[in-house]
Amino acid sequence: MGGENVVEDRRYNSSTSSNSPSSPSTCLSHFWSSALRAKTLTSPSVRSTHNGDALLRRLGLFDLLLIGVGASIGAGIFVITGTVARDAGPGVTVSFILAGAACVLNALCYAELASRIPAVVGGAYLYAYTAFNELTAFLVFAQLMVDYHIGAASIARSLASYVVSLLELFPFFKENIPSWIGHGGEEFFGGALSINILAPILLALLTVVLCRGIGESSILNSCMTATKVVIVIIVIFAGAFEVDVSNWSPFAPNGFKEVLTGATVVFFAYVGFDAVANSAEESKRPQRDLPIGILGSLLICAALYIGVCLVLTGMVPYKFLDEDAPLAAAFSSKGMKFISILISIGAVAGLTTTLLVGLYVQSRLYLGLGRDGLLPSIFAKVHRTRHTPVHSQVWVGIVAGVLAGLFNVHVLSHILSVGTLTGYSVVSACVISLRWKDKAASQVSSRWTSTWREGVLCLVIVAACGFSTGLLYRLNASSIFMLVAVVIAVLASAALFFRQTYADPPGFSCPGVPIVPTISIFFNIFLFAQLHYEAWWRFVILSIVTVAVYAIYGQYHADPSSETIVYHRAPPEDTQ
Repeated sequence: MGGENVVEDRRYNSSTSSNSPSSPSTCLSHFWSSALRAKTLTSPSVRSTHNGDALLRRLGLFDLLLIGVGASIGAGIFVITGTVARDAGPGVTVSFILAGAACVLNALCYAELASRIPAVVGGAYLYAYTAFNELTAFLVFAQLMVDYHIGAASIARSLASYVVSLLELFPFFKENIPSWIGHGGEEFFGGALSINILAPILLALLTVVLCRGIGESSILNSCMTATKVVIVIIVIFAGAFEVDVSNWSPFAPNGFKEVLTGATVVFFAYVGFDAVANSAEESKRPQRDLPIGILGSLLICAALYIGVCLVLTGMVPYKFLDEDAPLAAAFSSKGMKFISILISIGAVAGLTTTLLVGLYVQSRLYLGLGRDGLLPSIFAKVHRTRHTPVHSQVWVGIVAGVLAGLFNVHVLSHILSVGTLTGYSVVSACVISLRWKDKAASQVSSRWTSTWREGVLCLVIVAACGFSTGLLYRLNASSIFMLVAVVIAVLASAALFFRQTYADPPGFSCPGVPIVPTISIFFNIFLFAQLHYEAWWRFVILSIVTVAVYAIYGQYHADPSSETIVYHRAPPEDTQ
């Protein structure tokens, strides 16, 4: 079980690699054959010599839990809560529950894949590359990366605002710090551009910490995460005595549709378990610890989010919640100035860890693509003594710094969650696809190809029905049409259940396959349909750009040599 390896066969057909395409049909054939390449499972006898650019295994189970909690608690509680509550009202609690429920299903799928392929970086990108093909993996990377870049920029802005608020507690700084330093920003062109100096500086400092090594960044994350969790617990207990239950009525003042829309916004707050999956190559016992870290961190975060939402909306009527610092403002309005200051400190700690882990995950994704040749090889370089991907880390810091320094957070928030929702849907599909591949490999069935295509078609139908149901709901269409879409999705799921055979995976097993992954896909894409129209345009445009980049660069550089790079599964002792 522990000896299998995931391998990318990097051998080109000699005639394909040595001759450049000379006709449109040849170009299309080369593109298609390249796009359909996938990583495959090989025998235990294969061993890797890819040690020079390896990362250092220093993360235990507790470190992984703190990475997951550190990535999540901060943005959801200290930033997004107030904004969503102004539209969803006290129903923001349900928004977090719905998003959390979708993430539990996704986390089960992530946990299985992390246990199957636990020993290298890549996360959703690597899973898609193994289960489907190269182009799908590249598309997943692009969509997720834009979410991470935008998320890092928006969190950096919020962190800068909280830091300025703390400084203004001292008389010397009060009302003496200009807006362009960190409080909102100096706006130009009607707010399309907003200059903020402090946010890029904070990003630069965290980038330096991450470049120094996983040990230093893990210590910082652990200290900051412990601080903010303690403060969140204090907030829940202190605020519970100030709750006025009349503030919870009406619970959803603008209708349940706003609650669903809020769920798509706060969905990004749960991406901590994705960060755990991307820590695979630095985990001491990845096959055992990754599933526990993924599910454990998600459940901890969900409990804290729900508690804070109930307290926040119970203390202050939703219409009067502050959008920038809702928790601190709520306690200040109750005369609890000390708690308000404590919350601001917790917000700084929380947003710092969220930003730190977000930058960490981005660099590991770039590292994975650099190794595979889909991005320039400079992204694959790992520092010999620090054991960190310095070039990738500096790059993600620069991108996030430019976005945070020039753009308004409100503008950026409209297109969040697109990559997360679509990427998680692909990961759920990967669970099903790899189960087919396992069964096909053991039976050596000549009918596998057509059966696999039939299964993929069923998955596409489920996703299409999820989007149709969400769109019909958004447009207030007749419930009959929504029921038809749901029935079609159920029939497609039934076809997956009765017409496909599934192998039992090594390590952690997602329960209820294929039902749980198909429900996850349906719910994710349903939430996708609730996003703003600008987010849909972003998805389409970015997909087109990604395919173009792959056609121009990726297909020719993804397998540049005859080497075989082996992606290790966990050694046997890690599974015991």
